Amino acid sequence: MKDLQEKIGYKFNDPALLKSALTHSSYANENKKSGEVSNERLEFLGDSVLGMTVSALIYKNKPNMPEGQMTRLRAELVCEKSLAALAESFNLGEYLRLGRGEEKSGGRTRPSILADAFEAVLAAIYLDGGFEPVTKLIAEHLTPQAEHMQLENHDYKTALQEVVQETAGQTLSYHTTDESGPDHMKSFTVEVRLNGKLIGQGSGKSKKEAEQAAAQSALGELAK
Repeated sequence: MKDLQEKIGYKFNDPALLKSALTHSSYANENKKSGEVSNERLEFLGDSVLGMTVSALIYKNKPNMPEGQMTRLRAELVCEKSLAALAESFNLGEYLRLGRGEEKSGGRTRPSILADAFEAVLAAIYLDGGFEPVTKLIAEHLTPQAEHMQLENHDYKTALQEVVQETAGQTLSYHTTDESGPDHMKSFTVEVRLNGKLIGQGSGKSKKEAEQAAAQSALGELAK
């Protein structure tokens, strides 16, 4: 427990909270008579604590990011893959309390178990010390990944504009060529032209989405 606290950079006033956060349901079920409780309730709370903390950090650190991109970035940061990777960086698996069956089946390295345990640890830190230490841990170890993850949620229109601006005198334009479907299920088709020449086309549920798809298509063509 002492080693783990040093790794995460937080010393618990109530170490029992950390112990509970590391107790998988398989271990709790095998030790009901001794009153062991699983980390499932802490995981439930940790999910909300994590979402709130990451949202606040994105809002603070990305003042010009549109709401849609903020939502996608938060989803990438708090997904199972991301949380499991962070748990692995702390070697969280070796501290888990697992039942015999889960131990034999490789539970210490299972992404779902690691991600859930990390959320439970966050909840334990929050209950023990409030939002400040949680924010510190997330800011130091999770949100720095945002710069890389933004590439996966790239603004293709901006990227295309940057490519086009590398050559002076270029003109980029978007044109809606088709709009169909009822009001609640609209579909739009957009073409993007460079100096009047068609370089990409895309479709989406909104003009904005279709423009992004068209820009992505154009980037692919220009890269050939």
